[in-house]
Amino acid sequence: MAKVFFSYTHKDEELRDRLEVSLKMLQRQGLIETWHDRRIIVGDELDRAISDNLEAADVILLLVSPDFLASDYCYDVELARALERHRAGEAVVIPVILRHCDWHAAPFGKLLATPTDGKPIRAWADLDEAFQVVTVAIRKALEAKGSAPQADPFRNVQRNVPPSAMPVRGAGPRSSNLAVSKRFSDRDRDQFLEEAYAYIERFFDNSLEELKMRHTDVDTSFRQISGNRFSAKIYRHGKEVSRCWVTLGEEMGKGISYSQSERNGFNEQLRVDSDEQGLFLRSMGMSIVRTGGRDQKMTYEGGAELLWDMLISPLQYE
Repeated sequence: MAKVFFSYTHKDEELRDRLEVSLKMLQRQGLIETWHDRRIIVGDELDRAISDNLEAADVILLLVSPDFLASDYCYDVELARALERHRAGEAVVIPVILRHCDWHAAPFGKLLATPTDGKPIRAWADLDEAFQVVTVAIRKALEAKGSAPQADPFRNVQRNVPPSAMPVRGAGPRSSNLAVSKRFSDRDRDQFLEEAYAYIERFFDNSLEELKMRHTDVDTSFRQISGNRFSAKIYRHGKEVSRCWVTLGEEMGKGISYSQSERNGFNEQLRVDSDEQGLFLRSMGMSIVRTGGRDQKMTYEGGAELLWDMLISPLQYE
């Protein structure tokens, strides 16, 4: 059984939880057991417990984000030792890119990252799909190493390490199933929805500008009507071919509504939903431009892409 160590910052704890859930089948098959600092037992010394488990790991997952790169502990302590063990062939280091950041310039920048092409988890439309890609990559890495990895011959040898890296009290048997469901307040949900709307507004503004630059026969219009509403229009050869109004509000349910008419109802709506690990956007399933519909756990990016597809589809199928 391979021991998997999560190197991450607590600001990315929600995404770490989601990854651990995605890896559950590997655990059920007896291929891996996972460890992160939330497994530290009361009374253990923090640095010592982390170092001991890092030394014992067969696979080290770097959960990469701007906060990970900014963390002195993650970068100078965990990352440095992880790469030493990787170069020595004692462990496999796999960068998992969570959020956009300048990771290519980091010491692990030449390692093959996951998801595919290092596309950040938060940039995928569907969180479940992104983590499935990561899980498959980890499974393949385990298969390359051997589905039942041999014990590290150096694991029980006392290394020339500082006292803080030496084990503390013995770790007795316990379950790896220690996660509990998270609860989200109305304020959490409102803040998530507000951030999603702000992202979608910027996304539309930038996409319209880029569309106009790429096609000489296309013109666009973006208008911020209020802090909770904007309009977007696309013209081809001077003729309006697509338009929409996007609104953050509570009419007919709290959410982000997309309408092809300025006043009458909406054609699609994004609402905030949650599972045991975190919050996400869910479509009402009214759009037919994309498969997946209401089953997708969408990121800000996923929600923005869904609404953008509705706006641009008339130009792609005219």
